[in-house]
Amino acid sequence: MSALDAVRRRASWSRVTEDAPTREQLLPLIEAAGRVADHCSLRPWRLIELRGDDRLALGAALAKADGDDKPSSKPLRASLLIAIVASYRKSDKVPRWEQEAVASGVAHVLSLLLDEAGWGVIWRTGGLTRSKAVAKAHGLKKNEELLGWLYVGGKPEGKDAGRRRPVDADSLLTAMPAASATCEEQLQYDEKPKKAKKKKDGKRR
Repeated sequence: MSALDAVRRRASWSRVTEDAPTREQLLPLIEAAGRVADHCSLRPWRLIELRGDDRLALGAALAKADGDDKPSSKPLRASLLIAIVASYRKSDKVPRWEQEAVASGVAHVLSLLLDEAGWGVIWRTGGLTRSKAVAKAHGLKKNEELLGWLYVGGKPEGKDAGRRRPVDADSLLTAMPAASATCEEQLQYDEKPKKAKKKKDGKRR
C-alpha cells in the first residue's frame, strides 16, 4: 500500500477491542514516526505507554481534576493508551510553538503507522488534558505539556470507523494575495520607462 492510500483510508476508531500492540511492536513504529520534520533535531517530545492499572491511575487523576469522587472510566476504553508529551528544549532558533508542532507531528504519523499495521486508533484530548492532577499522574516535568492520548486497540470485525466528510482541497489551497499584489506592482514598475540620470561634474552651480 502506498503512503497516499494509507493516509486516505485512515480514520479514527472510537471503539476498539481489547487487543493491543506489544512494546516490541511499537518501537519500530515510534522510530519511524520520529522522522518528522524537526528543526535543529531537538526531539522535543516523548511518549508514555499506559496499560493495565496505569489507566485506573489516569481515571483517578481525571476525576480529581474535575472535582469528581468517582474515577473516570474513559481511560478503560482501550487496553493501550499512548500519552503524547511535548518536552520543550531551550533554543534561540526554535520557538515553543514549533516544538509543540513537532510533537503533534509525531503523534499523527504514529497514528497513521498504527492504522496501517491494522490497529484502531483515536487521538483523544479534553479540557482536563493539561490539568495539574493529570500532569502529576504522568510524571511530567516543568518543561513538559500533555497533548492528549492515542487510544489503541483492535479493529472490531464487521465494523468500520465511520465516514468522514471529503476534503475540498481546491478551496483549502490558496494563493498568497500580498505576494501576488507585490509581484504585480513590481511588474508595472519594471515596465515604466526609466529616466537617464544626469552625471555630476563636481562643479558648484
